[in-house]
Amino acid sequence: MEFKQLVDTAEKWCTGNPFDLIFAEEDDERRLDFYAEPGISFYVLCPDNMTGGTDNFHVWSESEDCLPFLQLAQDYISSCGKKTLLEVLDKVFRSFRPLLGLPDMDEDTFEQYHADVEDEPETDHQQMGVSQQ
Repeated sequence: MEFKQLVDTAEKWCTGNPFDLIFAEEDDERRLDFYAEPGISFYVLCPDNMTGGTDNFHVWSESEDCLPFLQLAQDYISSCGKKTLLEVLDKVFRSFRPLLGLPDMDEDTFEQYHADVEDEPETDHQQMGVSQQ
C-alpha cells in the first residue's frame, strides 16, 4: 500500500479515539507515531513489500510504561494472516483502553456474561448471618 494511503487511514482512525498522528516518516522506516494524553505513545512500522522491506506491521513504544500494554497487539500481528493498518490500530487502541481510563472491552463482555449467568435462580442455600426461622 502506498504510504500516503496509510497516513490517510491513520488520520481517519484518529478521529474516533483520543490518539493523534504526530509524525509520519516514509523515507527510512515508513513509520507512523501516535500520542494521547496522559503520555501514551506508540509507533507503527508499516510493511514495504515493494522494496523488500518488512512484510508485516510492527508496533512498539519508547515508553517503558506503554510497552506491556502492546503485547496483545504484537501477538495479534504475529498470528497468521496479513493484517491491515486499521486492524492493527484497533488492536492497539483496545490494548491501551485501561491506560486511557476506558473500560476494557474484554472485561465488559465478561461482566455481561456473568450478569446473565447470575440471573438464573439459585438453589436453596442458607445465607450466612440470616436466620430462616
